[in-house]
Amino acid sequence: MSPKSGNSAFLKVIALLEALVILAMGVFLVWFVFIRDGGDNAAVTVSEQDPQVRTRAVIEKEETFYQLDGKKILMHDSSLGETFVPVYGDVPASDVDIANVVSRNGYSFYKENGEITSRAGIDVSEHQGDIDWAKVKAAGIDFAMIRVGYRTYGGGVITIDEKFEDNIKGAKSAGIDTGVYFFSQATDADEAIEEADAVLDAIEKYDIRYPVVYDWELIYDDDARTDEISVDALADCCVSFCERVKSAGYTPMIYQNKTTSMRKLDLPRLKDYDFWLAEYGSEPTYYYKYDIWQYSSSGAVPGVNGNVDMNICFKDYTAQ
Repeated sequence: MSPKSGNSAFLKVIALLEALVILAMGVFLVWFVFIRDGGDNAAVTVSEQDPQVRTRAVIEKEETFYQLDGKKILMHDSSLGETFVPVYGDVPASDVDIANVVSRNGYSFYKENGEITSRAGIDVSEHQGDIDWAKVKAAGIDFAMIRVGYRTYGGGVITIDEKFEDNIKGAKSAGIDTGVYFFSQATDADEAIEEADAVLDAIEKYDIRYPVVYDWELIYDDDARTDEISVDALADCCVSFCERVKSAGYTPMIYQNKTTSMRKLDLPRLKDYDFWLAEYGSEPTYYYKYDIWQYSSSGAVPGVNGNVDMNICFKDYTAQ
């Protein structure tokens, strides 16, 4: 064998060894990444994981299109006069028959087949002062929506309503069903979750039969931290608060007036949550579905000093 042929054989052996090393490394990587890691994951059972009561919502955004069948909602603008917006095809319309709304002695009711099917309610906060809840019950009020607290619109400080505990205990002792609401000035999902947690901590020891409500409002005639909030950010706040509440076992709800709802809320993203409509007048004109209607801010109810917000509930939450 010549030296040249000997070198060639040696190089072939080296090449073969290199190929075997590369193959061995490949097999090891496949085992480590897929087989070993998969086996470790499979060994983690549900019972070994900590239960989570309050979850964080997964924020999903989808483009939603108006239906193009000619339906439109007429509105009024101070500059343009009558305006219109097309109807969302994937947001449920209201099933309230306006002809069934009746008023008597300052209260509004909803009648079907000659029978009152709605429940009468008020919503209160520390602004109403001390309330005689026994008189409120005797006046025909079935439920009360009680403010848990609010976030200040200047400094963004979460504050518990001074009368929250007095009101919820008083309403309960009088036999009035209760729900709660929080006046929000959240600007992002994290702040909305912080507000939801404050509410859940406050109501934990009470039997809440009606919804836990996200009340986000614009501040007029003053500067507020929420003045420039985007449509997407507001929807993120609504979803985050509601999902946090739902994960704790309560019924979430969104409160909003007709104009802000139509022009600021991303209704397709929020259509799965119960809705509390604020629209003052003798009959509601809001197109989409709502479960509670706040029809007056100047109601008079025995046991409450001064004006109080009046509401109709179209479903019996106590039966759920």
